Amino acid sequence: MMMKALLSCILIMLAAGTANAASWRCGSALVSTGDSSGEVQSKCGDPNNRAFLGYKEVTDQYGFVNEVQVEEWSYGPRNGMSYFLRFEGNRLEKIDSKRGN
Repeated sequence: MMMKALLSCILIMLAAGTANAASWRCGSALVSTGDSSGEVQSKCGDPNNRAFLGYKEVTDQYGFVNEVQVEEWSYGPRNGMSYFLRFEGNRLEKIDSKRGN
């Protein structure tokens, strides 16, 4: 019984840790994971580079498998930082940054 409780606690902690959304401030606007590509473009302007990476299969909340387009947009450098935004199915999935070239 104690092992079940411990396992349940660990699973809850893992689920809570993955629920955090990443965000990035571009100018006076803030974009976050889950935002649409249209929202990001209207807030941050056109990216310096827009690369088509291919397609990815994703399973929606109803269990249906869909193929979505994957793109990476890059902005910067701004104050020495470059930002890389990954979109899957026109939704911002990941935000990375890198200092320097």
